Amino acid sequence: MLKQITLLFTSLVMVFLIGITISLPANAAMSNDTFSPVSCKVEKPLIQGFDNSVRLGITPTGWSNSDDLTIDLNPPIPYQQILSEIALSGFYGTQGAPKFPSKNDLKPELDRRGLTISEPWVGTYFTLGDKGKKESERIFKEQMDFMKDFDSDVIVVAELGGAVHQQPIDPLENRPIFTTDQWTMLANGLNEIGEQASDSDKRKQLVYHPHVGTGVETIQDIDKLMEATNDNVKLLLDTGHLYYAIYGENPSLTSDDIQSQIENLTGKYKDRIKHVHLKNIRHDKLVDSVAKGRSFLNSIREGVFTVPGDSEGAIDFEPILKKLAEANYKGWLIVEAEQDPNTTAQYQKTPLDYAKMSREYLCKETGL
Repeated sequence: MLKQITLLFTSLVMVFLIGITISLPANAAMSNDTFSPVSCKVEKPLIQGFDNSVRLGITPTGWSNSDDLTIDLNPPIPYQQILSEIALSGFYGTQGAPKFPSKNDLKPELDRRGLTISEPWVGTYFTLGDKGKKESERIFKEQMDFMKDFDSDVIVVAELGGAVHQQPIDPLENRPIFTTDQWTMLANGLNEIGEQASDSDKRKQLVYHPHVGTGVETIQDIDKLMEATNDNVKLLLDTGHLYYAIYGENPSLTSDDIQSQIENLTGKYKDRIKHVHLKNIRHDKLVDSVAKGRSFLNSIREGVFTVPGDSEGAIDFEPILKKLAEANYKGWLIVEAEQDPNTTAQYQKTPLDYAKMSREYLCKETGL
């Protein structure tokens, strides 16, 4: 009898997490395996130094793209399923996403799964002049208001003036190159909203996200931005975007060369890095995309990105994470693999499989 009750309780938990309040489409990206919620149990992690002030999250972009909502299944994966699979994988936070409903409807769905929003996305347009500045301030205020009820202090920002990552063109060849005046407008605008974010009432950290297809993409761009901005503007380390940009600038580089540059940048800005996106990359897919001039979104469709822990990925996260641990990093480690669930199916894996893979890898590495 006790065994039957236990089995019934386990089934109810799984129904609650996976069998959400609506009927899932027949082709929804569910694994054929049965998963129990992932928890980390490792006696001695490979990396020492991370404590419970470091939290793990994963973005919804492994299930559905935020820049192009056609990168999804048909019919689309319900947002409730995405949240359930994030919780089932053992993560605690996720990004905001255009697929998600209004905060009033979203927050109860997060709460019942033990999740929170780790970060919003603030696209700025400071390099476009006065109108761009006003639009940037409007978006910033809107996202600051959105984050009031979530227990995260991070505001992610990227300059989108002239950005081409959403367009059907080569993001490396066509990305904007800012003039001296535009760099000044960008730095001044970021310093201003960074001060607003960090004031005593709001207590948020503005973290800048270098992004392929934008005016702040390469290591040289990052150096220039960090030099031009004050300490109210922190840095978001996105390993995948950095790898993509480094190779795109010099396709003669090997994976080891690129890895070394990412590690060096992590060490250089270890005290200014306040948010991390752990994005892995398939080097052969990147080589092919760069050679063919694929758009950023089509590179995603081809499977250029994957998760930490995937043996097909080119990035070794252990030395990068070690540098962060040695710098006493506090904050979020966010898995962000921008993937097409139609493409991942070709690898005989679902978004849930990849989420679980990355969670198990981070457990082994960090003990978190």
